[in-house]
Amino acid sequence: MNTAQPDFVEFPCPECAARLKVGAMLIGSQAKCPKCERVTTVPAPSAPLDSKPTSTSEPKPSQTPSDSAPIEPLVVAKGRPQPRGSAANVLSSAQGKIHKSIESELGADTPARKLYQKINAEISKVFVGQDDLVLGTLVALFSGGHVLIESVPGLGKTLFVRTLGKILGCDFGRIQFTADLMPSDITGSPIFNMKNQEFEFRPGPVFTQLLLADEINRSPAKTHAALLEIMQEKRVTVDGITHELDFPFLVVATQNPIESEGTYNLPEAQLDRFMFKLMADYPSEDQEARILTMHGGQEDLSHRLNEEIVAVTSPAEINAMTKQNALVRIDPLLVSYINKIVRLTRQWPQFYIGASPRAGIALMQGARTLAAICGRDYAVPDDVAQIVLPALRHRVQLTAEAEVEGQSVDLLLSDLIRTVEVPRLK
Repeated sequence: MNTAQPDFVEFPCPECAARLKVGAMLIGSQAKCPKCERVTTVPAPSAPLDSKPTSTSEPKPSQTPSDSAPIEPLVVAKGRPQPRGSAANVLSSAQGKIHKSIESELGADTPARKLYQKINAEISKVFVGQDDLVLGTLVALFSGGHVLIESVPGLGKTLFVRTLGKILGCDFGRIQFTADLMPSDITGSPIFNMKNQEFEFRPGPVFTQLLLADEINRSPAKTHAALLEIMQEKRVTVDGITHELDFPFLVVATQNPIESEGTYNLPEAQLDRFMFKLMADYPSEDQEARILTMHGGQEDLSHRLNEEIVAVTSPAEINAMTKQNALVRIDPLLVSYINKIVRLTRQWPQFYIGASPRAGIALMQGARTLAAICGRDYAVPDDVAQIVLPALRHRVQLTAEAEVEGQSVDLLLSDLIRTVEVPRLK
């Protein structure tokens, strides 16, 4: 009598003893545990479920062997490790964690990878942790995009941007957004010259290459509107005269999510100008101890930046790297995968407004840059999975019912992406 083939196979991880569950079609394939990242072969269903781990190492205290977790199966197609099955397998291992892709990637030592490593090494001299924030900002920089950073006060957002400006060798400018800030305070305005009896345009603080828009949500919509043309077209129009900005041009805006007094929600048109919305969280215990040791003295921070930080690149090299990243190959199947994700956000019942085509462009550009930093000249679905939450979380709006229920945009997006089949590239 024939025995029915089970739909799923459950087995313990040889490293941490966590219960892993995958589809039966993956028997014999390589799979990675989402907890300890141990790559193992999926056994046949005849293997006892209560078998002991074969590894001599003890399970980590923070891991519970009784928990069952989906894992990321990998199949090898023409020498490229590729995710297989639904997007749930990709997101379960590194949901929105951009830096995790870099740590596990063993790509070629390309110019983009070398430059990222040099920049990251300089940043770590004064800025501790927040790896996803650092990598996400650099991906946006080398993709020609902009970044919105959201976090509670005191996590070093301003320090990070100041440090980045010194490392990149770019002109750095800062705008402290307040309730009385006017559009002309950003763009500049004509000033009457008493000497020659003519009006002369005096450039505003946006005429820079790395702009920190600090506490951007403290200004009203009319002030935000001054940034729309600047961020999209890299130019300023005042009194009918257009003034071009120098490349590269990166806007890094910050906002505080816990205060509502004296703040204004950013308009959807403004949010859509940002390539990524990155979330900065509290550091770990070890990282916070390093922060206290590094910055606990009475040293002047500006002096440290001038003495310890050196420029490792230049605007010309950044522009050349951005053009080079545009040559990274995107398979038509991957284009279709991105398109399906973006279009599905417009049909998801909990979303009142879905993502625009600009979101799909951001995913393609970001996937190319992330692949180049990983040392590859081709993008894979995992590159998209790493940046899908930062690229979409600020471009969708919850319905009133979903807001009342307290649902999370990130969790809803994760559920949405799990329904999209991940392509197998050849």
